[in-house]
Amino acid sequence: MSSFFYFLTPIALIAVAGVLILGLINMMRGGSANRSQTLMRWRVILQFVALVVMMAALYFSSK
Repeated sequence: MSSFFYFLTPIALIAVAGVLILGLINMMRGGSANRSQTLMRWRVILQFVALVVMMAALYFSSK
């Protein structure tokens, strides 16, 4: 079970980084504020998911 979470951890971190980069690109190009807000919400949600996945990996690795 822990190998499953070890597989998900980098995917979750890459997803967070991808949304962050998309948000930065949108801001640098002067994109719409609504898109920036949407990307910010997705980043926060993905950060929470990444944190849960990492904590689950740590929990199951100790068992």
